[in-house]
Amino acid sequence: MIIKTITAATLLVILSGCQTSDTRLELSQENNTSVQLSANEQMKEIAQSYFDDMIALSPVNGTFVGYAQYNDEFQAPSTPASRSKYVTLVQGYQSKLRAIDKTTLTGQSLISYNILARDLAFSLAGTQFPSYLIPINQMFGAHNTFASLGSGASAQPFSSAEDYDNFIARAKQYVIWLDGVEQNMREGIKQGVVLPKVLSAKLLPQFTAHIVDDVEQSVFWQPITNLPNDSTQEQKQHITSAYRNMIEGTLVPAYKKMAKFLETEYLPNSRSSVGLGSLPNGKAWYEYNIEKHTTMKLTAEEIHQTGLSEVKRIRNEMNWVKEQLQFEGDLQAFFVHLRESDEFYFNSPEELISAYEKVKRKIDKRVPILFDIKPKADYVVKAVESFRAESAAGASYSAPAPDGSRPGIFYINTHNLKAQPKFLVETLSIHEAAPGHHFQIALQQEIKGVPMFRKFGGYTVFSEGWALYAESLGKELGLFTDPLMWYGRLVDEQLRAMRLVVDTGLHAKNWSREQAITFMINNSSMAESDVVAEVERYIAWPGQAVSYKIGQFKIQELKGYAQKALGERFDVKAFHRQILTDGAVPMAILERKIKAWVASQA
Repeated sequence: MIIKTITAATLLVILSGCQTSDTRLELSQENNTSVQLSANEQMKEIAQSYFDDMIALSPVNGTFVGYAQYNDEFQAPSTPASRSKYVTLVQGYQSKLRAIDKTTLTGQSLISYNILARDLAFSLAGTQFPSYLIPINQMFGAHNTFASLGSGASAQPFSSAEDYDNFIARAKQYVIWLDGVEQNMREGIKQGVVLPKVLSAKLLPQFTAHIVDDVEQSVFWQPITNLPNDSTQEQKQHITSAYRNMIEGTLVPAYKKMAKFLETEYLPNSRSSVGLGSLPNGKAWYEYNIEKHTTMKLTAEEIHQTGLSEVKRIRNEMNWVKEQLQFEGDLQAFFVHLRESDEFYFNSPEELISAYEKVKRKIDKRVPILFDIKPKADYVVKAVESFRAESAAGASYSAPAPDGSRPGIFYINTHNLKAQPKFLVETLSIHEAAPGHHFQIALQQEIKGVPMFRKFGGYTVFSEGWALYAESLGKELGLFTDPLMWYGRLVDEQLRAMRLVVDTGLHAKNWSREQAITFMINNSSMAESDVVAEVERYIAWPGQAVSYKIGQFKIQELKGYAQKALGERFDVKAFHRQILTDGAVPMAILERKIKAWVASQA
């Protein structure tokens, strides 16, 4: 799973609730101008202006991409006026695109035009759904991003006195945004658009965790323990005092207020149902989410049936592993054995992290077997921060800083060691790091000639589809030689197959949370705690979980097409280069690109 990256959904859908800035691009349409921009040049200017306007809506994203001028800002609350301005802004960019002669566009400019035209239209279609009424949940939301920034372990810089002042200013705006979240969630209660009770209960601790009596026990105090060495004593005293006041006078009261609202108002009014389909216009909303995450028009029923077929196929492969290990008993007994036997789990968080660091070194040496490109940026392995570990995914990836000042981060959740079996180490490392997310996202940021909205944008189906496809390369990279490690690969693939069934079951077929949990336990050796976290993730994030398998299927389909068409001339390194060197794109655009590449090889 990818975190803290700017996705197309972030720029175009989530931000639809933010305050907009004025559009800044005015292209001359007069034929008698002394300098007439070419269509390609016009597209480049539109793309940059669009990116700048979207970053202005979400200053935190500006921090992540290195726009330091936004380090003291936070996004504005979602209001009817801001949502209306956003629609006007998007429509304005549609007008700018229509003014371009598309037939004269070439190369990256043509790709950018097609991507932006699609995304703008899709964004407007999404404004019919009131996502601003449920702006946060236990899985994602700016409240967790803010805490990560304030911890000093994320993108927010803390290397000068000015940096500390910037975060104090950002904190003041964060509190204003949080008030807006509360107001919109209260409106959601009135309209019957609220979180399920089970998610509201998991959300509450994310706020109470920041209510401290001793400010020095706050996650926000951590930057004070690492004050810049070149600061004067007077500066250190000023910063320390200002931070104490910020935590005591601004943040703790805001967290108390939000926690009280959640506990006394929101939780009692949260819904007992869990699927998006139970909300007003929920069926259409879920279908929109499927297309948002997959970039393809697929029905919930066909996804569900595909998932059932894949689950059955992978169970058969798991049976083969069981037989190779000469385990006596059926597959369910094998699952129980793997869940409950201590030999399959690490003894400490340190041992867990060390195992992933060892596999990193192993994979790094073997990647050139299948790739002739790799990112300049490296990545590190870290434990998930304690304040979000309880409800965070088992593993995730955070992109490196564009300027190289911060490596990519492969996060491992050490909260529950029983959710991190040893046999997952190889497959999970491939997926989250190299040649999975780290390769794809870091390379995307490093590509020259690609506009910023594509460098830092993306599509779940592409990014997660690539990472799952990357797992299938493990044997060719000399991994999965141990049957248990191969079983780990099957565990990961089974997880993604079950998601097709469970996500659609929850949101389109009226499945209960308990029904989803039972299905996953019966078809995998996952720890029950991990299954619960996964199911609650799908409840919180409708449609996202189906994109993994859908993306993998498409990339494998295109690989098969290229292999058949090119025969002995097929070069897997060249194929991978073609997939990765334009960044994440919608599946239809990727298909056109690969087929054009194959035709050019004839």
